Parts: sequence; structure tokens; C-alpha cells
Amino acid sequence: MSFAGVLPATRWRARSALPGLGLSLGFTVFYLSAVVLIPLAALVIRPWELGWSGFVAEVTQPRVLAALRLSFGAAAIGAVVNTFFGLIVAWALVRYRFPLKRLVDALVDLPFALPTAVAGIALSALYAPNGWLGAPLMSLGIKAAYTPLGVVIALTFIGLPFVVRTLQPVLTDLSRDHEEAAATLGATRFQAFRRVVFPALLPALVTGAALAFARGVGEYGSVIFIAGNLPMRSEIAPLLIIIKLEEFDYAGAASIGVVMLAASFVMLFALNGLQSFTASRR
Repeated sequence: MSFAGVLPATRWRARSALPGLGLSLGFTVFYLSAVVLIPLAALVIRPWELGWSGFVAEVTQPRVLAALRLSFGAAAIGAVVNTFFGLIVAWALVRYRFPLKRLVDALVDLPFALPTAVAGIALSALYAPNGWLGAPLMSLGIKAAYTPLGVVIALTFIGLPFVVRTLQPVLTDLSRDHEEAAATLGATRFQAFRRVVFPALLPALVTGAALAFARGVGEYGSVIFIAGNLPMRSEIAPLLIIIKLEEFDYAGAASIGVVMLAASFVMLFALNGLQSFTASRR
């Protein structure tokens, strides 16, 4: 018996598995276009009023190259440092019990909650030549504040939570059965970590390092106070963009932004490829 003549034709229309998909998809595309795509398109289009030769001449100036080298180099060093120490911090918070553990866990989020300008002032006071940490370093012949080292310190400070908070849930969900099985087979704790635990943590570790690096490349507030802002030495790319904007050189500022955007995209695609390769080998 057929019910085609009983039920309305609208009841027989194919329905999407996700109710409201058309409206949700439209809103998503509109929101992403307004917040992400349109600003990025404007950033990419603006430098071309200089022409290709003018764009190349702008981004190859010695001052611009020095600023880009410092921003990306310091961010990379900070990400590497945070990858090592962030793993140790996350491991201690998940695997061990110790006094004031909750306080230490809350302190990890301090760079998130602290305004970047306040962080920069605090770091400058600590690492200044007469500061609590700067004075002992000066006695060793190491000047931290107002040098590229100060930039690395600031970017390490603001990037640590990204690595720790990315690793923590993975470590929490990681079963210890495989470690115990490795121990029964005669593996040492280091061998069990290297062959069992570390491969499982590697994708999250790479993700945390990438987030720390991305945050460090564009960081401004916590760096300008401790960097010293000396052209060709301790001047970061975001500061140079601000300087060009104050000089009404919008095309020049956008040119530097395009280079940073392109480098960030290349880094992102490389990290995604590394993650896919690592996941396929597991």
C-alpha cells in the first residue's frame, strides 16, 4: 500500500542529517569572511600599490630583514625552549603529586591572564642590569634586557602555556598499561618513555610548539619594553609595522605584514604535514 497520496509532498523531501545546515553554513561563511578573509585580502592587496619592484625593495631593506630575522628567530628559539621545559612541566603536573600543585598549575596560565604590557614591564624590571635576575647575569657578563636575548626571554614567557595546556589532556588520557608492559619486558624508564610515551605525545608536542611559535612571531606588548628597540639589533617586526603606520606608510607596513603572513602559512603547512606524517607512522 502506498502512502504517497496521504502524506503531503513536503514530508517526502530529503532531509539533511544536520538540522539547519544551510543556515549554519551560511552564517559560518559570512562570519569567517568578515573576521578573517576580508582583512587578510585587504592586507595582501594593499602592498601592490607599490608594484612588484617596490614591494621587493620595501621588504628587502636591511632594517626590515633584521627585524624579520629577529622576530622569527627569537620565536623559534622560544618555541624550542618551551617544547623542552613545557613537556617537563606538563609531565610533573599530570604524573606527580606535590605541595602547592594547584598553585603551580594556576601559574602556568599567568601569561594568558597578565596584560602583555604588564608582563613586559615586569620582565624589564627583573632582567634590567640592576634587576633581581639581571644583576647576577651581568656579573657573569650576560646582558639580558635591551638585547635580542631579552626578546627570547619575553617570547619564552608568553609561549609556555601553549605547550603545557596542549600536552596535559593527552598525558591525562594516556594509559600507563603500555609503560608497565614495557617494564615487564625489561625496558628502563627512559626506554619506555622514548619508545612508548614520546611517540604518542609527539603530535601534541608539535602542535603546542607551533602555537607558541605563532604567538611569538606576532607578539608586541611584552617585547617592546625589554627589547630596547634598537634598529638592526633588537627591533622586532611588529614594532617596525607600528612605526611605518605612524609615518602613514600603510603600503610599507602591509608589505611587512604580507611577508610575515606568508612565512606563517608556510610554517603552518609544514607543521600540518609533519603531523600527518607522524600520525601515519603510528
